Amino acid sequence: MAKKTVLAIGIDPSFVDYGAFPGLTAELVGSYIETQIERLRALGFEAQSCLIDLGDTAEAVAATALRSRKFDCVVIGAGLREPPERLHLFEKIINLVHVFAPEARICFNTTPADTAEAVQRWVEP
Repeated sequence: MAKKTVLAIGIDPSFVDYGAFPGLTAELVGSYIETQIERLRALGFEAQSCLIDLGDTAEAVAATALRSRKFDCVVIGAGLREPPERLHLFEKIINLVHVFAPEARICFNTTPADTAEAVQRWVEP
């Protein structure tokens, strides 16, 4: 039986302003993301990450990833939903998922460290 596929879409940590997040750095957030992708793989999923910028190429990068294969689940990272000024980008990404992965479950993590739990709420490996 084929493994369930997961795409995790989030803001590239290098584009985040960490002023409001004392103790977080791009390197630390990137490490959390990679750890969660590896955790999903260890749980039996085929998982990949899609890191986007804040708008210049975000839609094209997300669309390319979404078209690359059929996904059973798409995780939308917390950094896309907050702060409020990212609402338009968040809507664009949700609509791309709707177009290119209409059968995929959509889930949301609350931090870069709970992606696996978000996926497991909706899809079993």
